[in-house]
Amino acid sequence: MTIEPAETRMDEMSDAITELALLLVDDVDLTGMLQRVADLAARTIPDCDSAGVTLVEQGRPTTFAATDRRTLTVDEAQYAAGDGPCLRAYRTRSVQRVAAGTAQARFPAFAEAAEHAGIHSFLAAPLVVRGEGIGSLNLYSEAHHGFAEVDEAVVLLFAAQGSVAVANGRLYHRANAVSQQLERAMDSRAVIEQAKGVLMATMAIESDEAFAVLRRASQHENRKLRELAAEVVAAASAGRPAELRTG
Repeated sequence: MTIEPAETRMDEMSDAITELALLLVDDVDLTGMLQRVADLAARTIPDCDSAGVTLVEQGRPTTFAATDRRTLTVDEAQYAAGDGPCLRAYRTRSVQRVAAGTAQARFPAFAEAAEHAGIHSFLAAPLVVRGEGIGSLNLYSEAHHGFAEVDEAVVLLFAAQGSVAVANGRLYHRANAVSQQLERAMDSRAVIEQAKGVLMATMAIESDEAFAVLRRASQHENRKLRELAAEVVAAASAGRPAELRTG
């Protein structure tokens, strides 16, 4: 286990916390932000030789960020075994610090695969959003007794940042989805209004009657109102009458 002077360790932690704070204002996508969290954790926490971030979606764990190929190998062994430090951290929403001997007893199948990859110690912290476990930040060490008790508090700082990244990503995607829905609704309204105008001009009817014609045709043909409206507008642009079956 690596032991550093307290002053050096504090300086490194100060720099890491500053960089973590900057992640919140940088324009980085979710995967990129999680990758930076993993990279920074690996550089800051002693004994960490590999690091990654696991997210669990619909019950399926996936590695979204990894510092090296070995991280992926160890993660995949954990997923295949169905248990291990990162999955235990996710399920219990608690930090898991496991040395080589304990790992063999708690996760024999996974520990053997990890040992083949040269990994003997593990430190995993849960990613939590609104009280819900969504994954974990996983640190791996080649040392048989890697990671100290103080590292548990440190890794939680990085995991918290990862959780914020996921939460922000979810909010962005929801807002984007709503925006797209509103845009589609506005487009639909516009083309329907255009189709009503065409019918009002060609059939000499009022606005409400034109909409009723479109609605009856939509029900009769079992098609979306917007599709029929678009055909009416396209037909008018081509100089031909629209064919609407209303019953």
